[in-house]
Amino acid sequence: MAIALIMHERIETTVAKAKSLRSYIEKLITKAREADFNTHREIFAHLQDKEATKKLINEIAPKYKDRNGGYTRIVRTRTRRGDAAEMAFIELV
Repeated sequence: MAIALIMHERIETTVAKAKSLRSYIEKLITKAREADFNTHREIFAHLQDKEATKKLINEIAPKYKDRNGGYTRIVRTRTRRGDAAEMAFIELV
């Protein structure tokens, strides 16, 4: 899910998964702001996707250079019909 969020910058999922993903992705973005070789290796170890790693370090992280956390937003949308799970969008601010 972290790869999908990085590549699309907005995904729809359940509220519980969105809250769990928020802490994971915010730690990665904070780490990616350093942008050196070791950062590339460490983030790739978490994501296992070259394109997502490149996009996170080269495009997404520089936008948050001045920001101290709070890189994502969760917006509750609807109740899923099949199992009545609350759905939400999680997006990069």
